[in-house]
Amino acid sequence: MRLRLFVAVTMMGLMIVAAMVCADLRPVHAGEQPYASGYKVLEPIRHGSLTVFPVVAPKSYATGEFLTLDEGLRSGEVVVTEYGNVRGLMRRPSVPAVRHENAEVNRLVLINNSKRPLLLLAGEIVTGGKQDRVIGKDRIVPAESDPVDLSVFCVEPGRWVATSDHFGTSGATYGGAVHGAVPGTMMAQPSVRAKAMGDKDQNQVWAEVRKQQQSMALEVGSAASPARTGEIQSTTSYARVMENKDVKQKVDEIAAPIQHNYESLIKQLRDRKAVGVVVAVNGHIIWTDIFASTDLLEKYWPKLVRSYASEAVVTRAKGGEASMAQAEAFLGNMEGRRETIESEPGVYRHTEVNGDGFKAFALTSLLPKTGFDVHVAKMAE
Repeated sequence: MRLRLFVAVTMMGLMIVAAMVCADLRPVHAGEQPYASGYKVLEPIRHGSLTVFPVVAPKSYATGEFLTLDEGLRSGEVVVTEYGNVRGLMRRPSVPAVRHENAEVNRLVLINNSKRPLLLLAGEIVTGGKQDRVIGKDRIVPAESDPVDLSVFCVEPGRWVATSDHFGTSGATYGGAVHGAVPGTMMAQPSVRAKAMGDKDQNQVWAEVRKQQQSMALEVGSAASPARTGEIQSTTSYARVMENKDVKQKVDEIAAPIQHNYESLIKQLRDRKAVGVVVAVNGHIIWTDIFASTDLLEKYWPKLVRSYASEAVVTRAKGGEASMAQAEAFLGNMEGRRETIESEPGVYRHTEVNGDGFKAFALTSLLPKTGFDVHVAKMAE
C-alpha cells in the first residue's frame, strides 16, 4: 500500500514538473506576455517639441543576416515593380511567365535576388512606377525569392503615369555619424504610417497625406517664398513634399540634434543593448519602434528620426513634457482585446494586437536559428 502511494505521489510530481517545463518552452504570443518584457526606458533626449526616450533590452540578437530595403535597392539585388510587370522576372524556369495587363494601386511585386532574407518595414516609401507607394505591413522576404505580391498604399494620389519601370530610393540621403550619407527610402511620419498599418484604408491614407501636405505648407509658408510654398501645395507626391528644400530645413532643425545625440548615445549604450525608442510630440506619447538588435536600430535610425521630426513640425496640439513614467507605461502595456496573426510558415509571423487606446505590431522571424521579434511597433490611438 505504501509502495503504491509512493509511486502515485512520485508520478504526480513528475507530471507537475513536466507541465512546468512544457509551459516554459511554449512560444510566447501576444496576450500571454508583454512584448516589452525586460525593456528599460532611459532619460529622454529633447529638442523643440520632439522627445525620444531610448530603450535598452536585456538581450540583443544576431541580425546581420537580414538585408534592409535600402541596401537591396542600392545594390540592385532587390527589384520592386508594378503588379503586371512580372514577365521575365520569375526565378524558376519551370514556372510559366505571368503578366497581368493592368497595374493596381494597392499591389506591387518584389523580387529578392539576394542570398540574404529581406526585411521590410511598414511605412517605408518606394518612389517611381505609376505612383509612389508606402509599405503597409512588416514582413520578411526569403533569400532568392520568386516574385512576392506586396500590400501597399499609394502616397501620391494625383499621378497614374509611369516615371520608371521599377521603384527605387527617394532623392533623400541619410546617414551621419554611424553610416555616412547614403541614398535611401523615406520613412513616412507616424500619422501616415498609422493609416497604412492600423486602418489599412487607401482613402484614409490619401486623406492623411493631403492633411500633412497642407500642414507642412502652412508651417514653412512664413519663412519660404510664395513660389516655394506653391511648390509644396501643387504637388501630390508625399515624397516630393518631404524632399522640398524648405521642408527639409524645417525638419532638420528638429531631427539633426536628436539624431546626433542619439547616435552618440547608441555608441555609449552598445554594451547595454540600445534597441529602440519611445516617441513623444508636444508632451504626448505617440509611437514606439523596437528592434532585435542595436545594429538594426542603427540602420533605420536616420530615417526614423526624420519621420518623428516631420510629425513634430506639423503637430500643433500642446501638452506638458512627457515623463519617463508615461513612456514606461506605454511601452509596458501590450495586453490587448483582440489579436490577429498572419504567418508564412518557416519565414515570419506578423501579430497585430488591438488594445485600449493603442495598436501594436510584432514581426517575428521563423527562419532557421531565429525565432525572435525582429521589429515591434506600437501606436497610440
